[in-house]
Amino acid sequence: ILVVEDEPDIREVISYNLTQAGLEPVSSADGETALQKAEELVPDLIILDLMLPGIDGLEVCRILKQKESVRHIPVLMLTAKADEVDRIVGLELGADDYLTKPFSPRELVLRVKSILKRSTAATDIAGQASSLINVGEMSIDPDGHHVWVGGRPLQLTVTEFRLLLTLVQRRGRVQSRDELLNVVWGYEHNGYDRTVDTHVRRLRDKLGPAHEWVETVRGVGYRFRRDPE
Repeated sequence: ILVVEDEPDIREVISYNLTQAGLEPVSSADGETALQKAEELVPDLIILDLMLPGIDGLEVCRILKQKESVRHIPVLMLTAKADEVDRIVGLELGADDYLTKPFSPRELVLRVKSILKRSTAATDIAGQASSLINVGEMSIDPDGHHVWVGGRPLQLTVTEFRLLLTLVQRRGRVQSRDELLNVVWGYEHNGYDRTVDTHVRRLRDKLGPAHEWVETVRGVGYRFRRDPE
């Protein structure tokens, strides 16, 4: 786990708790070093503070998601509670989740484990499926985490893929934001509706003309159209 945090005390607390949980933290105190370590080590997850000297966390996230070799690495952002705009921008840049400061070390470890669990190729939601799922012009490979629309491959983050797969496997049924948080993110928490909405918006952008297949049910949640055309 690459921990990118410029405050030594916070960095030490994070690293200690990750180690206690049986994980292996590697630290970085600035954005430039973080980018170098990400490419050298290709960690399983990056914990990324937004307020960094030099290259800030949002720029680090943007650069990571543009590089083929590291774009698949999940990113958990750490942000000050007041910086809602930064949180939303970070999610739109491809971060998988965020945690506001001050945070509970226990919750941080739970979030990390949740992200790692859904980052594995054989996720629970994929079940025993080993063949392609074909819906309209869309093909999904649950085991390989690949998606094609009209033969065009989509570059989805782990969370975006899991969100799409959840909606497709439950197509025709409305999924509330709470249900999606529980299934896709692996936790229940009030106040994270914007996380779901932001990821749905990013997913729709990447689906292109097929974005209409993901329908908004006002006041309830989202539904994947039963018979997309």
